[in-house]
Amino acid sequence: MKNNLGNMLKKELRDMFRDKKSLAMMLVIPIFIPLLVIGMSTLFEMQMTQDPSEYNLIGFDYELSEVENNIIQELNINPIIGTEEELKQKFDNNEIYLYVLKDDNNYTINGDDSEATTYASMLVESYFNSYKNYLQNEYLTDKNINSDEVINIINLKENIVKQDSYFANYIINYAFLFIIMAITVSATYPATDTTAGEKERGTLETLLTFPIRSKDIIIGKFLSVSISSIITGLISLILTIVSLLLANNMFTIYEGSNLMLPVTSLIFAIVVIVAYSFLISGLCIAIASNSKTFKEAQSALTPLTFISFFPGMIAFMINIQTTNILALIPFINFTLIFTDITNGNIDYLNIFLMLLSTIVIIVVVLSIIIKQYKSEKVLFNS
Repeated sequence: MKNNLGNMLKKELRDMFRDKKSLAMMLVIPIFIPLLVIGMSTLFEMQMTQDPSEYNLIGFDYELSEVENNIIQELNINPIIGTEEELKQKFDNNEIYLYVLKDDNNYTINGDDSEATTYASMLVESYFNSYKNYLQNEYLTDKNINSDEVINIINLKENIVKQDSYFANYIINYAFLFIIMAITVSATYPATDTTAGEKERGTLETLLTFPIRSKDIIIGKFLSVSISSIITGLISLILTIVSLLLANNMFTIYEGSNLMLPVTSLIFAIVVIVAYSFLISGLCIAIASNSKTFKEAQSALTPLTFISFFPGMIAFMINIQTTNILALIPFINFTLIFTDITNGNIDYLNIFLMLLSTIVIIVVVLSIIIKQYKSEKVLFNS
């Protein structure tokens, strides 16, 4: 009887590693993480290093002075001169990205909210700031006033502590969210197969006739699914580290940033991954156990994939800060604590509360399933 749990675990692991679909879920899904990291980094790089020729065609309905032309050349603006009607027509035909109308000393920048117009607008604002500074200096000089004493009436110095870039934090945390999704997807198939799948094949009823305690059966199934999830999580973490190292060397947006996490942060990241793997495995088994067929279990587990991903994503996007209360709330706590870890803020109390919450939920869930197996409700769903 003492070896029943060990034998049960061996049986479940053997079945799982023989199943090609389980192996695919476990090993193939993490491969998408490097694609995510490199793909998003490429997108960020393209946004930050736009070629000026893609947005520097600017229309003006007036003749530019020599000074204005000099400023425009410095900013690499390609001016198009024409009437208001001509410029509007060119803008509608995508021949220019925006156009400027002048009425005495009043200037109006015309465009839309497209990406090219946004970049062009920033370029034109730089032009007008430079031109305005020139005119102010000229006016004060004509009045025999020292322009430096008026314009530079205060001196501003910056003492900014260098932090990792926004893009670095963004890509690291999104990679972790994808790890969470990979673990969830990896847990759903073996959890479904070992419960609803066995029920549909009729092997579960045979298993319950053996002199094995329901507790050993459930814990054996739970541990096998958890091991599958942990393997997926660790492979995903390794591929994330490799892809972050590659991205750090490939893209200029990460220049001056270090995407590699310190050893301490990596250790706690593994703790978070293992804790989440146990939690999601228990929940998957609980849901699948109450399904009559494999297909029904898959349908029932689909919402869990979204529930596991979106709370953390929303918390990251709106920058929710970790509190002791939030550290107890499943799903959102894993993302918040991981974000703190990557920022170097390791709060041992919050990590303890996260582990405590996870353990309590797992114990409650497994207790309920064990009772169902003892009463054979798991077979008949009565």
